[in-house]
Amino acid sequence: MSKPTQQNAAQLLHLVFGGELEDIGGTSFRDLEHLDIVGIFPNYAEAHKAWKAAAQRTVDNAHMRYFIVHMHRLLDPNATGSAAET
Repeated sequence: MSKPTQQNAAQLLHLVFGGELEDIGGTSFRDLEHLDIVGIFPNYAEAHKAWKAAAQRTVDNAHMRYFIVHMHRLLDPNATGSAAET
């Protein structure tokens, strides 16, 4: 088994995606086939930059929302990450 590198040890994956909501107060999407998958990012800071850019591109549509999913928490729920990157 290979030893984890420092890059792998600090890797806290985050998914950024969005779509048009049925109701601006909810989280149900109007059309799942038209979700915008922005990407998967190695840390929260990079994910936040992508989230902000995507949200600003769609500012004129009140029903459009983007989310950051902490994939590292789903992949390893018992692990603890740094508070700055969770």
